Amino acid sequence: MSHASISQSISIVHPISLSHGKNAEVWDTAGKRYIDFVGGIGVLNLGHCHPAVVAAICEQAARLTHYAFNAAPHTPYIELMQRLSAFITVGYPVSGMLTNSGAEAAENALKIARGATGRTAVIAFDGAFHGRTLATLNLNGKVAPYKQKVGLLPGPVYHLPYPSTDNGMTCADALKAMERLFSVEIDINDVACFIIEPVQGEGGFLALDTEFAQALRRFCDQHNILLIIDEIQSGFGRTGQRFAFSRLGIEPDLLLLGKSIAGGMPLGAVVGRKALMDNLPKGGLGGTYSGNPVACAAALATLEVMSDKNLHAWGVAQEAAIVGRYEAWRAQQLSPYLGRLTGVGAMRGIELAHADGTPAPKQLAQLLELAREAGLLLMPSGKSRHIVRLLAPLTIEPAVLEEGLDIFQACLTQLDE
Repeated sequence: MSHASISQSISIVHPISLSHGKNAEVWDTAGKRYIDFVGGIGVLNLGHCHPAVVAAICEQAARLTHYAFNAAPHTPYIELMQRLSAFITVGYPVSGMLTNSGAEAAENALKIARGATGRTAVIAFDGAFHGRTLATLNLNGKVAPYKQKVGLLPGPVYHLPYPSTDNGMTCADALKAMERLFSVEIDINDVACFIIEPVQGEGGFLALDTEFAQALRRFCDQHNILLIIDEIQSGFGRTGQRFAFSRLGIEPDLLLLGKSIAGGMPLGAVVGRKALMDNLPKGGLGGTYSGNPVACAAALATLEVMSDKNLHAWGVAQEAAIVGRYEAWRAQQLSPYLGRLTGVGAMRGIELAHADGTPAPKQLAQLLELAREAGLLLMPSGKSRHIVRLLAPLTIEPAVLEEGLDIFQACLTQLDE
């Protein structure tokens, strides 16, 4: 099938054309079956075409396919925001707005932070990814390919090292860098917010240092700076619980949501402290498609399935399978390129590196091709595209998960020097 009519600036990881999918399996237009460890890049925690989500979409589509909420409210939007407010476990009243995507949620969070604080500066982190829109590009802690050839970006935005046991950056090092930032680069009183992922997605599934997270929360409280937590990829059960920030013992002022919020339908949200969410003038928030009724119905069905019991069971089972296999591969010295295991829960990355610890992106590219030929779809991440991020649906059948890990194992043994 020709791609001539599609912009060549879109990078495609797997040169195949998909036809249909069911849970953790997809088929291309030639009828070849693949086990899907990509999940639409973290969108399909409930798998492809979950029956409850499909039924909700069909029922809603027969009733009302669209209405702009800011023109006239509709029931699915209202019901979803009520359900989301109960699903987000924080100790304060919340309100929020629905968006079309995670990037749009981030853009609106920046507006809310500016309005609430009267300040403009934002502090983000190395390796971060918050979207592809013009403002979110500047938040991303990586230049290529996102910031190339687009000129000056909206700011001011500053970056700090991201502390994690997965990258060797300590809490003390990050705090020292933060001290330097505020003594050399920017006045604390000009900073509206920090924005951070509790587990970096594009950055390579790096889990945030707990000590730093708690120190950052205290710092923000002390200086009246908002803390925005981006759970677009790590949320909705990816780490074995509703949201990854709970693992850190902190609460956000604003929470960014997207990806697996609606079982594959385009939807995002920014939710937070009610006083913050209500600070802009009437009409300051909104959007034509934001909170589309069909997407809202899909999200309501998704939340119904995502009970704490299910999330815990799915997370424990997938984590045990991945960690068990990885430890066996390390013990067997299966491949000289098998590096660290990153992340937490079922949000795991496997690094490919040389013996001296330097990234091995060439071998990762080969692994992706070998795996695809063998029937397994994988996705790269990390600054050097040397970390495979594992995003199989949480609902994957145990036998299919093991089959996928078998393929991964076989491909690791075939990597060239």
